[in-house]
Amino acid sequence: MSAKMPMSIILYNRLVSYLHYLKAMLESGSDTVSSSVIANALGANDVQIRKDLAIVSNKGRPKIGYVTKELIADLEHYLGYDKRMDAVLAGVGNLGKALLSYENFQNYGVKIVAAFDIDPALIDTEISGVKILDVSRLVNLCGRLKANIGIIAVPFNEAQGICDKMAAGGVRAIWNFAPTHLRTPEHLIVKNEDMAASLAVLTKQLTENILMDFDL
Repeated sequence: MSAKMPMSIILYNRLVSYLHYLKAMLESGSDTVSSSVIANALGANDVQIRKDLAIVSNKGRPKIGYVTKELIADLEHYLGYDKRMDAVLAGVGNLGKALLSYENFQNYGVKIVAAFDIDPALIDTEISGVKILDVSRLVNLCGRLKANIGIIAVPFNEAQGICDKMAAGGVRAIWNFAPTHLRTPEHLIVKNEDMAASLAVLTKQLTENILMDFDL
């Protein structure tokens, strides 16, 4: 089935959780699966899962459920994971190197095809099979590689310039790890990752839970 309406982030997160569980089920040898089995395993609502899966697949059968492998394929198709999106990365410091070494991006249909930096010691080397190139080639190569996604892992004061280069090279979406607000064309999709802020939220929640334990 095709997605004609924009997918909410809440639905997206639910579908991803189903997909992760189904892949684990398949590895354990379960050829079929039902919505109730998924609900029990994930502590979720069976009715909601049936509704979600009905959006994704019409292959469910009464008393049998779904063929696990087929449902995984339908979920990956609906989520777009079966359509490869090429990405380029700017900034090959500690974070950039970790991103280049992360193997699971391809499970989500994303492949980093080139990386860029200003450090002469890094240029023309490779990390996990990805060549590191001089950042001066970013605009030209983004266009030639037809990369749809740009990943920014540079210091905050360099991020806007890198973003401008990626936009000029035809990138359509930015995954930004720099702690700064980017000025972008309206058509460009931007996802900001602020790891420090996420850690601060986690710390606050933990503190509140500890205080609640003391109150008890």
